[in-house]
Amino acid sequence: MSRILLVFFAIASTLVHIVAQKSFQPKQVDNEWKGIIYRNEKTGNATLHTNGYTIAYNSGKIKTYYKTNYYHLELGYMTDPREQKQNRNIPLSFNKVSQAFKFGKQNYLYVLRAGKGTKRLITDKAKRKGVAVGYNYEAGPSIAFLRPYYLELIYNIEQDGRFYNELRVEKYSEDNAVKFLDYNSVFGGAPGNKGWSELSIVPGVQGKLGLFFSLGAFEEYARSLEIGLMGDFFIKKIPVMVETDAISSKPYFLNFYATIEFGKRTN
Repeated sequence: MSRILLVFFAIASTLVHIVAQKSFQPKQVDNEWKGIIYRNEKTGNATLHTNGYTIAYNSGKIKTYYKTNYYHLELGYMTDPREQKQNRNIPLSFNKVSQAFKFGKQNYLYVLRAGKGTKRLITDKAKRKGVAVGYNYEAGPSIAFLRPYYLELIYNIEQDGRFYNELRVEKYSEDNAVKFLDYNSVFGGAPGNKGWSELSIVPGVQGKLGLFFSLGAFEEYARSLEIGLMGDFFIKKIPVMVETDAISSKPYFLNFYATIEFGKRTN
C-alpha cells in the first residue's frame, strides 16, 4: 500500500511540475510591427511606357489593410513607334542649319486621363520596411489633344527668269501632301512651339491593369514600383503619322508601363 502511495505521489508531483512549467513559462513577445491605421493616401507618380511617358496624381481611401480605392488624374505624351528623329544638316543658302525632324509625322499627341481604381494586396501584412505585393485596376475617360506638327519645306521659286529656294513653315494638309512627304523637299523641323492654338480634341476611354510592389505598405510614406498594361480607346483614328499605303492610323493604343510612386498616408 505504501509502495502504491509513493508511486501515486511521484506521478502527481511530475504532473504538477509539467503544468507549472506550462502555466508560468514567460510568453514570447510578438515583435511584428502592426503599424498605424491610416485612412487616406495621396501620391504622385511618374511613368514610362512603350511609346511615351506620363505624370499623375492619385487620391485614395484606405478601406482595409488589403484594399484601397483611389481616383487618378494623369497627363502624358505619346509617340508612334514608326517615328524616327533625323537631321539632314543642310545649310543651303539660307544662312541657317536645318533642325532635326521626324519625317511623316502629322501631329503631336498628348493624353489627359482620369479614372477610378482599386489596389488590393495579395500578400500578408508586410513588416516594417518589408515589401508587400498586390495588383490594381482602373478605368475612366481620356482625352487626346492633337497639336499639328510643322516642317520647314523647300520651294523652288521662279521669278523674272531666275530660280531660287524659299523656305516655308507648313503643317500637313491635302494641298501640300506631295511636298510634305517628299524627303528631298524637307529642310528640317520648324522652330518654336507652333500649333498650340490649333489643338484638336478626341474623346475616349482608358484602362489599366498592374502589379505593384510596395515598400512598407503600412508606413506613413507610400513608395511603390508598378508594372502592367495600359490601353487608350478613342472614338476615331488618331493621326500621329500621315496615313499612306504603308502607314495607317488607329483609334487605340496599348502600352506596357513601369511606374514609380511616392506619397503620404494620413489618418
